Amino acid sequence: MPKTASLPPDLTRLAEPMESLGGLLRDWLPRQRWFAGKDRPVTELGLLSMTELFPGCLHLLVHAGHAGHTGVPSPGGAPPAGDCYQLLLGVREHPSPRLGRALIGRVQDGPLAGLTVYDALHHPRSAQQLLDRLRHPGTAGPLRFDCHPDQPVPAGLVPRLLDAEQSNSSLVYGDEYILKVFRRIQPGVNPDLEVPGALARQGCHRVPAPVAWFQTNHPFKATLGVLQPYLRDASDGWTLGLNALAAGDDFTVQARALGAATAEVHLALASAFPVGGPGENGQTAAAMTERLDAAAHCVPALQPFVPGLRTAFAALTSCDPGPPAQRIHGDLHLGQVLRAGREWFVIDFEGEPSRPLSERRSAHSPVRDIAGMLRSFDYAARQRRPWRPEWARRCREAYCAGYAARAGWDPRKKHGLLRAYETDRAVYEVLYEARHRPDWLPVPMAAIERLAVRGD
Repeated sequence: MPKTASLPPDLTRLAEPMESLGGLLRDWLPRQRWFAGKDRPVTELGLLSMTELFPGCLHLLVHAGHAGHTGVPSPGGAPPAGDCYQLLLGVREHPSPRLGRALIGRVQDGPLAGLTVYDALHHPRSAQQLLDRLRHPGTAGPLRFDCHPDQPVPAGLVPRLLDAEQSNSSLVYGDEYILKVFRRIQPGVNPDLEVPGALARQGCHRVPAPVAWFQTNHPFKATLGVLQPYLRDASDGWTLGLNALAAGDDFTVQARALGAATAEVHLALASAFPVGGPGENGQTAAAMTERLDAAAHCVPALQPFVPGLRTAFAALTSCDPGPPAQRIHGDLHLGQVLRAGREWFVIDFEGEPSRPLSERRSAHSPVRDIAGMLRSFDYAARQRRPWRPEWARRCREAYCAGYAARAGWDPRKKHGLLRAYETDRAVYEVLYEARHRPDWLPVPMAAIERLAVRGD
């Protein structure tokens, strides 16, 4: 069995450690699903932090600079402009055929010359060692590992890396726990640690509570990963919805229960975090219009619909302000909910990774979450031909009815708000699909045409 390499003892103190890794990472990073800068050339790579996590494994925070951005850190400990990524790199003297796609390459120059580097999360032994660090609170350089004192994690759980992740990497241990390793790092507490912990203290059972986590305090304070219970027998809402469509089954009972579960989470969030005053619809409308103009500049197909879409945002200034702003999920859709038995659970409170962390941790109208889920029903209905608009309409109605029964107010009666937030979500979807999945662009564009012309 190939052995881990003996690393130079002063590796983490070298002035230019990227001399060894820069060339390999410049080629490897843009090919990763979680790399956010695929549409922007990487002009530089800089090392923000390097720690030997355990023998043969390096923990790195790497700055990826793009055209027009500098890698110079901002005042006050903020990260440099561009993106910061978390890497766990295994280092071996000889490559192993079992590394497969985890292999990054063989280093040619610098202090690691002649050694093989790979993504350590793909390697079972490294993944087990990472869990062991989480089981025992302590530090490794700037890294700190913590765990819940009343929820011990057993040793010896077999790890497996999930393939479905897009913006992060997740490891499942023994079908009992799931560790989300954040890839794109921003300063501050990640909502995926902050929110589930707060909801657990409120007694909300809809969200799996954190049992362990790790953070860094250099070059800024940030959350790096969270371990939570794994719902082994659960199915995500997206899969359940598609299965119902394929079988010709109704999904309204499940949609209504999901609406009630969403309202329950919103009520718990309103108790766990400060609640704002009435929605600032004027500011919201301006921000939505700005996002629309930026998206239309990038996606020409959106431009003919801009005047009609602006009316949805302009109507915000004169409509019912709706419920108070509060903490919300921030990126709610069918892929972010799990059904185990007859219960719905909500996961992934990180929010939209492309948005600044400060924005994701601030208060928003709960209508934003509702609009995200309504758009998700529409997405599901368009996955099979012929399209099933009636299926989506019934699910949307049932979801809102379930939400209203639990929350005490009906989203359907906030028509101006709901139209504006649905429009804003559809604009986001158009930009995302144009950049990452061009074949899916017709799905949000159909909603754009509906919202711009009829406004329903």
